Amino acid sequence: MGKLPSNMNEHPSEALRSWYATPLGEKMAACEKQMADSIIHSAFGYHLLQIGFVASVPLFESSPVSHKVMLCPRMSLGMTEQTIIAEPHELPITDNSQDVVILHHALDFADHPHQVLREASRVLRQGGHLLIVSFNPNSFWGVCRRCHRNPSPPWTAHGFSHWRLHDWIRLLDLTELKSHSDFHRPPIENERWFKRLGFMDSWFSKLPTHNGCILMMWVRKDVMGMTPLKPAWKTRKLISFPVAEPSARQKSARGKSI
Repeated sequence: MGKLPSNMNEHPSEALRSWYATPLGEKMAACEKQMADSIIHSAFGYHLLQIGFVASVPLFESSPVSHKVMLCPRMSLGMTEQTIIAEPHELPITDNSQDVVILHHALDFADHPHQVLREASRVLRQGGHLLIVSFNPNSFWGVCRRCHRNPSPPWTAHGFSHWRLHDWIRLLDLTELKSHSDFHRPPIENERWFKRLGFMDSWFSKLPTHNGCILMMWVRKDVMGMTPLKPAWKTRKLISFPVAEPSARQKSARGKSI
C-alpha cells in the first residue's frame, strides 16, 4: 500500500501507538482482540510470542499458553516485564521454541516483510500456530489510503492481500487453516455516522471475499516428513482382471523344456 515516509520508515511505533489511543483506533483494537480471542483459545503450549510495533494491544489474553512475551522495536510506556526490545526481522530467540507466534501488523510496517515472516517461521516449533494480523488493501481503508496519501500510520502500512500472504506462507511450507476479515466500516471519526454505518459489518461479512479492514490468517507449521493423506477421490483403484493360473500339464511341459 505504498512506500513509508522517511520519518516513519524504521520505527513507526510511536505514531501507531498514538493512533490506537484515538476513538477510532480503540474501536480497531477492540475488534482485533475479539477476532483473536475466537482463534487462539484453541492453541495450547508453553510459549507464546507476539511481534509488533504496539505493546498496548495484546492479542493473547484469552490464550491458555502460560508464558506470554511481547516483542517491540522500541521502549514505550505501559510495557511489562515480559517484553523484549528487538527488531522483528532479527529475533533473538532460538529455533523451534515457540508454540504460538502472533504477527500484529509486523508485516505492514517492516522494511523487509519477507524476512519477518521467515523469522516467525524459524522460531515456531513443529506443529505450532502462527496468527497473522494485517491491514487489508482490498477494503474501504485501502481505498482511502490510495486516495488521500496520509503520511502517518496506519495509512503508511504496506497492506497485503489474502492471496499474497497465502503464497508467502506456502513458500515457507506453512499451512493456512483459516482466514477471516472484519471491520467493514469506512474510517469515519464522527461517532454518529460511525454508528449509522453499523449495518455494513453484517452486509459485507456475508460476502465470500475478504473485504474488511482487518485481515487475520491462522497458520500451522507442520511436522517435517509428514505426508498429507490424499482424498478418497484421488485414491482410485485399478480394475483387476482375472488371470488364469497355469495348469499342472503346462507346468510339467515347462519343466521338461528346461
